[in-house]
Amino acid sequence: MNIIHRPEWIIPEREATSEEVFFNRRRFMKGLGAVGLGLAAGGPAMMNSAFAQDSKDPTLGLYPAKQNAEFTLKRAITPESVTSVYNNFYEFGSHKRISGAAQALNIRPWAITIDGMVDNPQTIDFDDLVRKMPLQERLYRHRCVEAWAMAVPWTGFPLSELVKYAGPQSGAKYVRFETFQDSDVASGQRQFWYPWPYVEGVTMDEAMNEMAFIATGIYGKPLLKQYGAPIRLVLPWKYGFKSIKSIVKITLTDQRPVGFWETIGPSEYGFWANVNPDVPHARWSQASERLLGTDERVPTQLYNGYEKQVAHLYKNVKGQNLYR
Repeated sequence: MNIIHRPEWIIPEREATSEEVFFNRRRFMKGLGAVGLGLAAGGPAMMNSAFAQDSKDPTLGLYPAKQNAEFTLKRAITPESVTSVYNNFYEFGSHKRISGAAQALNIRPWAITIDGMVDNPQTIDFDDLVRKMPLQERLYRHRCVEAWAMAVPWTGFPLSELVKYAGPQSGAKYVRFETFQDSDVASGQRQFWYPWPYVEGVTMDEAMNEMAFIATGIYGKPLLKQYGAPIRLVLPWKYGFKSIKSIVKITLTDQRPVGFWETIGPSEYGFWANVNPDVPHARWSQASERLLGTDERVPTQLYNGYEKQVAHLYKNVKGQNLYR
């Protein structure tokens, strides 16, 4: 007889709070506040395009994917109405109201290069790659280094499946990710003082952990552009800047990648960036977090609540700041 021991953070799918139940107009309007007004100032066309799902998306029929019951939450799902207009995406600006501007990004065709220390180097079309992967939905908490948080239903596949597909060679120690670069559509990339394109990386051990996820959809649909369409990284135990958006290149390497924000401010944004309430940012506390769409602040959890799943990855890492 097999006895299944589930992590204690798991709850049954039937107990996960739905978006419809969670949504409350008064709290939504209070939490959204100036963000909604800022988007509205751009006019109806901007608002409509920011929420529109492309009916010609070749992958539309893959959604919604079956929810993986191993990855549910005790926190209410943040409404799409909130998260779709409150986004960090520096390629389109340093503010949160980039949802309209992000619609300029052309995500078809979208090629992804897989190279470096792999047995199967290639450049593959996103629409072909996504069909090779085991799509599933997972409910994850997301914690920004700026001390705000949300909980969303991502659709995608384990990063480990992509690493296996690449055929990692024995000397590969890290996975490096790179986003697109096109300053004609991404006005933020015209700011020459930033080290474009956006780069991030993880260790091979982190990449193979069950929590590391490649997202291609959200809320049961393909990713909207402001979320990092068509393909992004999701690392729920780390601060959000590690979860790179709109990936065009994945490289397995024996050299530790230096990320976009680590390049800009290494004393504030490091390689590891694991969530820890007891380690403040240089300019603010990380002890609590603001839940988007509400007026609530809640205590921050170590590793964003995923300590049992990921803490073992760092037991032999010495002499480094794991929490920035």
